[in-house]
Amino acid sequence: MASSVVSVRAFSAVLAAMSALVLQAVAPAVATTTDTSGVAPNAVGMLDCNGFSPIQRSVKLSMVCTDPRSLYDGKPSRFFDNGHYIGHDEPSIRFLSTVPGSGNNVTWNEQLPLDPSGPPTVSKPGSDVTHWFELSVAPWFGMALCDPFSFPQTSCKPESDTNAPKNPPTFNIGGGGSSFLEVQFYPPGFGPFIDNISCDNAHWCASLHINDLECTTQFRHCNFNCIEPTNFAFIQTDGMPVGPPSPQLANVATFTPTGKTLLMNPGDKVTVHIFDSDLAGGGRALEVKINDTTTGLSGFMQASAVNGFMATNIGNCKGIPFNYEPEYNTAQPQNLIPWAALQGGILTQFEIGHFTACTSVTNPVTFTQGTFTDTVWQNCTGPYEAAGAPDGGTNPEASDVPCYPLGDTHNGTAPPNEVAGCVEFLAQNGDLDFDGSPYWPDWPNSTTPDAFPSTFQQLQPTTGGVKYSGVQFETDAAASESTCGPSTLSGCAVPPPGSPGNFYPFWSQAMVNGSCVWEFGQMSNGNNFGADAQYDGPSAYFFGTLSGPIIANPNCS
Repeated sequence: MASSVVSVRAFSAVLAAMSALVLQAVAPAVATTTDTSGVAPNAVGMLDCNGFSPIQRSVKLSMVCTDPRSLYDGKPSRFFDNGHYIGHDEPSIRFLSTVPGSGNNVTWNEQLPLDPSGPPTVSKPGSDVTHWFELSVAPWFGMALCDPFSFPQTSCKPESDTNAPKNPPTFNIGGGGSSFLEVQFYPPGFGPFIDNISCDNAHWCASLHINDLECTTQFRHCNFNCIEPTNFAFIQTDGMPVGPPSPQLANVATFTPTGKTLLMNPGDKVTVHIFDSDLAGGGRALEVKINDTTTGLSGFMQASAVNGFMATNIGNCKGIPFNYEPEYNTAQPQNLIPWAALQGGILTQFEIGHFTACTSVTNPVTFTQGTFTDTVWQNCTGPYEAAGAPDGGTNPEASDVPCYPLGDTHNGTAPPNEVAGCVEFLAQNGDLDFDGSPYWPDWPNSTTPDAFPSTFQQLQPTTGGVKYSGVQFETDAAASESTCGPSTLSGCAVPPPGSPGNFYPFWSQAMVNGSCVWEFGQMSNGNNFGADAQYDGPSAYFFGTLSGPIIANPNCS
């Protein structure tokens, strides 16, 4: 079947026409200004992480963004971006502490997982051979950043607890401007990164990724031309961005790994340090440094103006060269990101709900961005898709797009994809019918790979060598559930009500090779904190967030 050539904007328009959303909201008014200062946005960039900016085409099809919450008539509501629901599914552990520096200086140590030796299979959901790219497209570590140009558009003081919003437990009043840092890790097997999720088929890679939200306090005014601007840069061995990282200027080079992109092998042990760093020319900026202690390689990235990072002017979407810095001193419960569905702070998280395995894909269109051209398929067939209602009609999911066939090399720009599948970013930015691979028990059940991959093994994070004193399990899955709403809290649950696989992955803690580690999947070798029950129920912070109580940070006994 011949494919038709469409631009990203036209492709988004096609998808918008396909949408059959079951949730509705009225967008706030757009803020405007006559200020002409700043760097004007190019026609292509990352003014909106979700790809729906009316004034700029998105340079990348599949971005892992921050899930915003919202208020409508003063009441909690789901966030819509230019008419599109943009929920995510992000099971996480929030680490809490009153120790000075715990909100701005954290070190993580983890062992990257191994995939099965055989390729993925697509025959029996719940018993298939799976690889990590099917389960989580971007495990990440989080931190709150100070940004007076982000929600609620108020001044902030770096590394200060005075930035905390008020009005607990919803925290809808006051507070300093906040951005969301995600240090994202990308699994091997499903490239190329520019319109997919992997750097290659053999290595993990990572990025420094920052989302802002261009809305004022109480979500009274938003600029939907640049609603969720994103700064992005790979972690590089020389610390230099491969392309412009800012929302205004990002291009294909920004998302194309080079020979200096830090590549990590499955099974490697890595140390991740996130902190406020002194800059060579004066001033300070957030730095992410990753040491691969298995290979001896390391990489870093600073979120600085000299590196091209920019905040965004809410009135005209222009870029403001900016040094991002951590927002808080300590990691106390109130030191959160007031516009995010997750409460935020010092987090470890697994981004799920973005992959459906297929036996075949159909209905191709051509995606073109500068010199990069690729074919993208819009429909998936196979046992996962058949397990739920077909896309469209009464199904809240319009399409799984973008999809790619088994063995696709994307016009010779990537190793062959290891399975046919869809990464579900464009139509509704998530797996709203919960029929994809992450919602079946295809998750790690061992510290070594079998039919399923091995689990991540994460040591307790530390701040200045000190362990965090408290933890809280949470997920924003419920915001994407059609059964969940402010007045129907019984329908806010995991596994998602009505999901074909009736499964939701969970956190556990176990002693492995003499070390007490956090794991994720369906592990049974330690304390699983009640499995799905660890997420407890709807949070007072936001009805679409499920959170357990704050508990003392446990350790293996």
